[in-house]
Amino acid sequence: KSASGGGGPAPLPSARAPPSCAPRAGREAGREPARRPPRSRFSCSTPGGGTAVPVSAHLSAGRSGRALAPEAFGLASEDTKKEVKQSQDLEKSGISRKNDLDLKEIVFVIQSQSNSFHAKRAEQLKKSILKQAADLTQELPSVLLLHQLAKQEGAWTILPLLPHFSVTYSRNSSWIFFCEEETRIQIPKLLETLSRYDPSKEWFLGKALHDEESTIIHHYAFSENPTVFKYPDFAAGWALSIPLVNKLTKRLKSESLKSDFTIDLKHEIALYIWDKGGGPPLTPVPEFCTDDVDFYCATTFHSFLPLCGKPVKKEDIFVAVKTCKKFHGDRIPIVKQTWESQASLIEYYSDYTENSIPTVDLGIPNTDRGHCGKTFAILERFLNRSQDKTAWLVIVDDDTLISISRLQHLLSCYDSDEPVFLGERYGYGLGTGGYSYITGGGGMVFSREAIRRLLASKCRCYSNDAPDDMVLGMCFSGLGIPVTHSPLFHQARPVDYPKDYLSHQVPISFHKHWNIDPVKVYFTWLAPTEEAKARQDTQKGFREEL
Repeated sequence: KSASGGGGPAPLPSARAPPSCAPRAGREAGREPARRPPRSRFSCSTPGGGTAVPVSAHLSAGRSGRALAPEAFGLASEDTKKEVKQSQDLEKSGISRKNDLDLKEIVFVIQSQSNSFHAKRAEQLKKSILKQAADLTQELPSVLLLHQLAKQEGAWTILPLLPHFSVTYSRNSSWIFFCEEETRIQIPKLLETLSRYDPSKEWFLGKALHDEESTIIHHYAFSENPTVFKYPDFAAGWALSIPLVNKLTKRLKSESLKSDFTIDLKHEIALYIWDKGGGPPLTPVPEFCTDDVDFYCATTFHSFLPLCGKPVKKEDIFVAVKTCKKFHGDRIPIVKQTWESQASLIEYYSDYTENSIPTVDLGIPNTDRGHCGKTFAILERFLNRSQDKTAWLVIVDDDTLISISRLQHLLSCYDSDEPVFLGERYGYGLGTGGYSYITGGGGMVFSREAIRRLLASKCRCYSNDAPDDMVLGMCFSGLGIPVTHSPLFHQARPVDYPKDYLSHQVPISFHKHWNIDPVKVYFTWLAPTEEAKARQDTQKGFREEL
């Protein structure tokens, strides 16, 4: 696969900074060092550095979230509640009139993945939608699985598929309704909800999220007041009217998607649709929910941590921590104070042997930017240990905070005999081919089989300081092995995400110590507690579904 970003967009700040062992001067100045995408077989624009906007170091503790959410997980902000009330008042005023809507006029698109676990969950949701339709004795709607729609790498970014939706469904449909594999839909209530919106107009509907503070993952968009821009929580479902799909399709044909980074799809789609004020903003829909406490919800979301049988044993997970000499004194002690004791098998890989930690010197000199040489040396070392057949490898930075116990739960849903490359998915150059990759700061999880296939191929770093996560993405893409996305891994800090978004998650990782107390973050968000252990019993229903 190839990507060409000839002429490229204006440079954007990288969403990952500072990386492990990045230049200290840049880190202290609050600047984010530039990342260079892999050059091998590519012609592409290079992202530039961006100046960090100071952010609050403290975590805002809100009301408790759902069953598995720690108490720090806040629910909907007051601003969101006001918007919902405004939306309801608008509907009561008669501005939003009732429209007759048949179920066959809704095209359901499940944002599915090809990994066997995810494909199975998506199929179960599809069956639920079709069964509810049959119970209503209505003509069955189209229910599409995203990973089956197109073989192109960027199908998960949705925008490239809009022309297909326009051509195929615009004549007989009114809405494209998107949802995640774990979204639960009450079809009668969804019909009632959508019928309030005139399908001849351009509508972008969803549950509204907004940034509370300016954040690098959104390139510091709306830095003066980040709360003004609303984007959808995919977990609650979101919808586009066919007139809007047709309008976006015309735009896509006249100006191709830029070849740059896909970092947070829900925010980037909202920006594209809004089009600097030329398109509609997101309309908040109170019936699109992630919590099921309210009777009026048309959608809800399964918010617990997946568990498919017994958790994977600690002894089946090998943890590799990338570090370097200059961070031995400030970052490694935090790992040891927080999550190290959860790991049964762990090694620290550095450019310097320090027995008190201890670190392993791989013989790869430290680099100022990417760590591709170091990462591939870790992969070789893991695979070539003949006496050790550990099923899973996790590679993290020395400023990554991670819950190994939650990872044990999650990995129970994946088959280590399959080539699994798991974490938070980003994309590079997907508008023109490109590739997806697992962003390194949130943690990269590999099955042994994935590593075996990778190292058996000819794909390697073009330089020791190439960005390791992006090179891995390029390699796996070339091998036809898709990355598997989990939103429970986080490339940034808790303060970089809306509280309402985190409220329906049980996070596995966060990244960066910048302007926060990392020990406090760990014990607030990730540390195992007796309460969390007790709540794991609530997952029996999930296992029974499987």
